[in-house]
Amino acid sequence: MSKRRTWLTEDELKIVTKTMYVTSDEEALRLFFEDCKLRNLRPHTLKYYHEQFNAIKRPLVSMTERDIKLLILNMQEKDLKVTSINTRLRALRSFFLFLYKNKHIKKNPMANVKLLKERNQIVNSLSEQQLQILFSLCDNKTFVGLRDLTIMMLFIDAGIRLNELTGIDLSDVKEESIAIRETKTYFERLLPISKKMKEQLEIYIKIRGKCNTEKLFINQDGGGLKPRSVQNRIEHYAKLSGIEGVRISCHTFRHTHARLFIQNGGSAFHLQAMLGHQSMEITKKYVNLFATDVQESHKKYSPLKNLF
Repeated sequence: MSKRRTWLTEDELKIVTKTMYVTSDEEALRLFFEDCKLRNLRPHTLKYYHEQFNAIKRPLVSMTERDIKLLILNMQEKDLKVTSINTRLRALRSFFLFLYKNKHIKKNPMANVKLLKERNQIVNSLSEQQLQILFSLCDNKTFVGLRDLTIMMLFIDAGIRLNELTGIDLSDVKEESIAIRETKTYFERLLPISKKMKEQLEIYIKIRGKCNTEKLFINQDGGGLKPRSVQNRIEHYAKLSGIEGVRISCHTFRHTHARLFIQNGGSAFHLQAMLGHQSMEITKKYVNLFATDVQESHKKYSPLKNLF
């Protein structure tokens, strides 16, 4: 007869405590990510959870409300941005809420922990002159230059996200619109495109020709263009342009689309549909970021204007 083990297994501990509570991070994370897959969450969402949990570098299951508050203080001492801290807290909130709802833990340590208050910061966008500089740097005599110009124009015309752009297939390009399927919210949307954008896409698609992928935007080897490759190209043009005072990125193009759309007379309701926001509150945040437009409206419509 073999000697009895000293330590009880996970299943044996459950028998002793007469509960179904998880006792290890390994088991808790397995259950959590299993649920994420059953809910068909996107790969980048799973990656986000993995990165946030790994960054904590301490046992998760045993964390108390006090531990989480100390974690917040520790992140503040390290000068982490409020948005970064809240990003980590949102991951923990999802994790512990799942465990608590499914009776895998006795108490939810995040129940009384609130996200840090974030101040609405002014987000810079690109001026029309700066956009013209960036567009002019794309060499239309080369395939890469023509492709990059088409990409930048589509960012500005449609206000789409980076992952949405790289997810577009040839068949998604319609007569006067583009079907956006790889959305953050899982809600597909049909975006109208301008006459100029339509003409640019027709030229690009003819030059693109046939290849082994259905993706609209391809690399020189004929494969689908990856998000990181698009970011690298935008960074390349940012350096060439010599533009200072504004971070030139794919998301800056999205902010620029929002500003120009409102500035040119578009409604917040239509902007919400274009950007694919589920809440009008998020769209209002975009609109309110551009204080100069509010100042111009105040000059025109101030209640005191015609009183003196």
